[in-house]
Amino acid sequence: MTNGVICLVMTLEKATNIIVRSLTPNRPHHVQWMITRKCNYRCKGCNVWREQDTRELSTEEIKRGLDILRELGVIEVVLSGGNPLLRDDIGEIIEYTSRFFVTTIYDNGSMAVKKIDDLRNADFVAISIDSLNPQKNDYVRGVKGAWRNSMKAVEKLHEEGISVSVSPTISQFNLHEMLDFTNYFVNKGIPIWYCLYSYDLSNHRGQLFKIGKKNDEFTIVDKEAMVNLCDSLIEMGKKNSDILMTTKILETIKDLYLTGRRTWRCRALQNFFVIDHLGRVAGCHLHNPIASIFDLPRVWNNSKLNALRKTYNKCTQCTYLCYMFYSIHGGVIGNLQIAQERWRNAKLLLKKSSQHPKRLKKPNNIAF
Repeated sequence: MTNGVICLVMTLEKATNIIVRSLTPNRPHHVQWMITRKCNYRCKGCNVWREQDTRELSTEEIKRGLDILRELGVIEVVLSGGNPLLRDDIGEIIEYTSRFFVTTIYDNGSMAVKKIDDLRNADFVAISIDSLNPQKNDYVRGVKGAWRNSMKAVEKLHEEGISVSVSPTISQFNLHEMLDFTNYFVNKGIPIWYCLYSYDLSNHRGQLFKIGKKNDEFTIVDKEAMVNLCDSLIEMGKKNSDILMTTKILETIKDLYLTGRRTWRCRALQNFFVIDHLGRVAGCHLHNPIASIFDLPRVWNNSKLNALRKTYNKCTQCTYLCYMFYSIHGGVIGNLQIAQERWRNAKLLLKKSSQHPKRLKKPNNIAF
């Protein structure tokens, strides 16, 4: 049996398991684990690099935490930070995570090529790029050469058969080029997962950590352009599965900018939660930690957390797209939609894993 066939069988088994778990009620589907607070970029709309912390859980502690997530029924784990690829043990962490979960790892483009062998076990590698214009992108990232590094990373990972996607943050700064940006990558078979510029409004004492920083350059004020972008992406998504957004999400964003209405309720601690670099768990980063990952099974169904779920359900403090996605896709119907999305993405993985990485032909029309 060739390595390619082994990879195909393993991926099919995991994909089937994930679909079954997607349909299991009253389970958190998604966890974002910020496994480090270290970062080597200086993004203008971000607070993470301003509040770095060298402390973090050990490899074995993270593995223990992942075992707990598996027991809770989690199906997807996003490894982020900071930049998770700055950890020396990231290869071991990715390998262990990918045994049981759909595993996505974020990189700002600076480390992916250096850690390429560590990334082969990931289901998705998301590379941050915000513009096709090198100067604009480097301005946002706060590091000269960031655009070049990210584009080279996408090219190399794509060439090697690693499931790389690009992850732009839609803001006023790049709103009017986002359609061209999308066409550029999806025409080359590179999926896109969008973020939406948001910033922390919370002043909670004990807030888990800060992510978004208010910046008037990035706040979306051209609402008509945002609505038109959503319409265009909805139409494109009907024909191209490389746009990793559901129609329901895009329609919700469109309605938000068209009417100012929030048509969703937050489902933190129900469909999703976050974990920080020290293993502290919160519904989202805007609120206080509620437990350590190691204590989570003991408190998951207690009255305090049930009360917090009702509080989060009324929260209107953010438009972070990851939180929005897993709030909107909640309940029985939402579970079916998530399962459908997982199967579509699983087919993408199966298609790519059936090819031997070294035999992938380099796209001859990518100009990096």
